Amino acid sequence: MSEKLQKVLARAGLGSRREMERWIESGRVSVNGKIVGLAERVTENDLIRVDGTVVAKQKMQVRRCRVLAYHKPVGEVTSRDDPEGRDTVFDRLPAMSGGRWIVVGRLDISTSGLLLFTTDGELANRLMHPSYTVEREYAVRVMGEVQKETLERLRSGVELEDGPAHFDEIVDVGGEGANHWYHVKLSEGRNREVRRLWESQGVTVSRLMRVRYGNITLQRHLRPGRWEELGEQQVRELRASVGLETIEKRDKSRFQNTAPPAPRKTRHGTAQSRRRHKGG
Repeated sequence: MSEKLQKVLARAGLGSRREMERWIESGRVSVNGKIVGLAERVTENDLIRVDGTVVAKQKMQVRRCRVLAYHKPVGEVTSRDDPEGRDTVFDRLPAMSGGRWIVVGRLDISTSGLLLFTTDGELANRLMHPSYTVEREYAVRVMGEVQKETLERLRSGVELEDGPAHFDEIVDVGGEGANHWYHVKLSEGRNREVRRLWESQGVTVSRLMRVRYGNITLQRHLRPGRWEELGEQQVRELRASVGLETIEKRDKSRFQNTAPPAPRKTRHGTAQSRRRHKGG
């Protein structure tokens, strides 16, 4: 039985399906010695190469889906490597063999809160794709009083440079002095969308934290810079929420990160090697 090439590569843990589609379009992927396009379908008998390197067949088999919840602190970037030497969200994650962690969505360097990571590229793709309307919830601290008319415009929709946008829900959760807190919900993840919506109305965001992604909520015990692996039931429910069947778990282990924060990097490096944090 054949499958779409980008789906097989995503399942192998090389990246999200959207990223695999970009790799194929740029000519990085060959099947049986030939550069192929997005319409290519493959079977277990085909030889797939990425940048000339053979993708091991065991990587493309259906494997246990793993998901991490990570509490991103302000100051980390959501990328694997940063040319400026800043800390990245991948620095503290547990090491993997035979795959890699795929980040679900992004948070800018000034935003904290919940980030999800998975080994399943198809799950990552569906959680991010606008057609699945996965709800995100943010806690937002703004400066100054916000008029009711402004909140109504943010609910009904405003025009941003990349098209109309709106909050599905805005809840006033109070505040003191010049600061006021709101919880907002929306079902898409455009770049800096929450900040840009508020800024379109002249409102300054002084703090922003994502507190929920789909059915996964940021737990109070999960401190900034820490991660924990979701349990089998949580993964099953997360997959079901975007129409994916459950993959039976082969490994019953579930572990939580309790190690101290990783050493901070500087422009000149650190005295210690840049080892990755492991849970224990």
